[in-house]
Amino acid sequence: MIGQSVSRNSIVLGAFAIITTGMIVLTANLTRDKIAEEKSHALERSLLEVMPAALVDNELLESSIDVEAATLLGTRNTEKAYIAKQDDQPTGIILQAVAPEGYGGSINLLVGIAKDGEVTGVRVIPPHFETPGLGDAIEIQKSDWITSFNGKSLHNLSEPEWRVKKDGGSFDAFTGATITPRAVVAAVYRSLQYFEQHKVRLLHNTTTPAHEDQALIEQSDLQHGHVEQTSTPPNPEDSIHEQ
Repeated sequence: MIGQSVSRNSIVLGAFAIITTGMIVLTANLTRDKIAEEKSHALERSLLEVMPAALVDNELLESSIDVEAATLLGTRNTEKAYIAKQDDQPTGIILQAVAPEGYGGSINLLVGIAKDGEVTGVRVIPPHFETPGLGDAIEIQKSDWITSFNGKSLHNLSEPEWRVKKDGGSFDAFTGATITPRAVVAAVYRSLQYFEQHKVRLLHNTTTPAHEDQALIEQSDLQHGHVEQTSTPPNPEDSIHEQ
């Protein structure tokens, strides 16, 4: 009698454990899927903040290219870049870049660049560890400073202008916080350099070796009557020093 009771209790407890485990697993899967979906929506909103709607009629998340770790981008791992298109023709690219010289550490960025090399937008990817009330003015929610890159390029600003005003450049710094904006300016500048060196491969999602990109660019320029050849500006790491 006692053995039968123990057996029944064991079966009930076992069934309860199985049901409970199943509910936990189901809840975890649903939660994980919801979190992934929310992250995807958040990323898409951020991408559209740095690439004007007028340049996009495609699904950015479905039009990407893997970009290997690059010194100019400050990246250590392969990251996604997102290609903007109109009528199935590339209009720009959104690169992921890192400013490693932030006051509180590395600052992750999204840098939108039109096919003509002009910046279409820059946003900080949270989290960052810049000082609240000072360096956190790089956030669009705190300040419009980050929009000062819009329309800038390697062609309409000279290399010395790609610095904060304290260093003789064109970009404002923050009162009491120069290191943070200096780091972001340098990172955006290097992102433009990277784009110029690899834009054929980036925009057309080809496997063209990096050293062949410039030849293709020059050939395209000649075909369109642009005979002027430009050189890549020096790396800002050689000229920008924190003070």
